[in-house]
Amino acid sequence: MSAFADISATSGSTGNRVTNAIAMASRRTGVDFSYLLGQAKIESSLNPTARAATSSATGLYQFIDQSWLAVVDKHGAEYGLGWASDAISRGPNGRYYVADPDLRQQILDLRKHPETASVMAAEHAADNKAYLESKLGREAEPVDLYLAHFLGVGGASKFLSVHDRAPDATAASLFPAAARANRSIFYDRAGNARSFAEIRDRFAAKLQKSSDGLGGAAQYADASLPAGAKAVQPADYVRIETQRLSEQPDIMVKPQPQTARLAYLMLATLGR
Repeated sequence: MSAFADISATSGSTGNRVTNAIAMASRRTGVDFSYLLGQAKIESSLNPTARAATSSATGLYQFIDQSWLAVVDKHGAEYGLGWASDAISRGPNGRYYVADPDLRQQILDLRKHPETASVMAAEHAADNKAYLESKLGREAEPVDLYLAHFLGVGGASKFLSVHDRAPDATAASLFPAAARANRSIFYDRAGNARSFAEIRDRFAAKLQKSSDGLGGAAQYADASLPAGAKAVQPADYVRIETQRLSEQPDIMVKPQPQTARLAYLMLATLGR
């Protein structure tokens, strides 16, 4: 995933839908709401259709194609997306693929759907949290989850293990490729290599800044979903799309067979 997305400002109604989607994902998975909202702000400025100019990264959380197929393959069936996870296979080279190109595109397009993108991002974060805690022997904080997003969970585990032992050591020598690709993160303006603690602190400050002024959003999140309610129901996909189309009466919408099939499959699955 990449933070370098071609983004535009979202409208108020879109913003409310996005905030609600993230709140539901947080409730469903237990992943911190402020972290999920902050990550989405950093990645896409809360634009559900954001698209990176230099990679396949798309949506609120800028999943690249392979990362998206992987998380849907693992967690899709839990959210009425068994039709999608069943279609995803993994080749001998470790790469995920979908044999039917049209179906593959439908699955990839779900990255632009706030409810799906949010809950898949939350499940991905929860997976990373569990992995990091098993390796570090301590609770993974929100900044650690963002490091896993930035470096990959394996890279973050390596980074944080050294950080916890020797926070003042410089990080560039341990991550030469990442340092070359992200010089401003690993080096200061004078060209001095930053320590593990400095880099982690800068990521924490970035997340904190993205969460500033979210008091109203947090209240909205608390009120958006009754305690114990399921976060994403298959029927939501159809209901929300129907509402979106009803708000655009001037648009001529021609029903597509694949859309009808998608709606049927989502409605036919009632979740857990």
